Amino acid sequence: MIATGVINRAVVKEGKPYPPVSLEELEILDGVRPALESLRQSGFLLFVVTNQPDVVRGTQTQEAVERIHAFLLKELALDDIFTCYHDKQFPCPCRKPQPGLLLQAAERYNVDLLASYMIGDRWKDVAAGQAAGCTSIFIDYHYAEQRPEPPFTIAHSLLDSLRYISG
Repeated sequence: MIATGVINRAVVKEGKPYPPVSLEELEILDGVRPALESLRQSGFLLFVVTNQPDVVRGTQTQEAVERIHAFLLKELALDDIFTCYHDKQFPCPCRKPQPGLLLQAAERYNVDLLASYMIGDRWKDVAAGQAAGCTSIFIDYHYAEQRPEPPFTIAHSLLDSLRYISG
C-alpha cells in the first residue's frame, strides 16, 4: 500500500502537504517508476490509499481527483487506488489513520496484510498501516505536522524503501 505523497510531489503550503488540484499540477517523483516496476517484478500487488477531504470541503472536485487517479493507473505499475473523500469532522473507518482502505484492498484482492507494507509520508499513513498489521515505512519529508508513533522504518523515497522490503 502506498500513500499518494509517496508517488507524486505534494504541494506544500506553510509546511503542510496538499494534493495536486489538477493533472497539470501533478508531478511524479523521481525514482517512482523504477521502484514500482521492481516491486511488481518481485510479485507485489501495488495499491494507493489516499484521503481526499478537499472534495467534501469544496476546494477540489471528485472529477479532478478521479482524472488524476486514472492518469496514475495508466502511467504507473499500480493495481488499484482506494480513496476516502470524508473529512475529519465526519469520522469513518476508511479515513486514515483508520485502516479501512487497507482492509478494503486486502478483501478485494485477497492480500495478507501481515505480509504487506504500507509506505507513507504522513503519520496517518503509518498509523493506518500499523492498525492493519502491515510493516510501515515512513518517507520523511519533514512536514510541519505530527510525527508517527513507532514502530516504523524511515526511508528517503519510495526507491530507497526497496532496501527494507527486499531484505
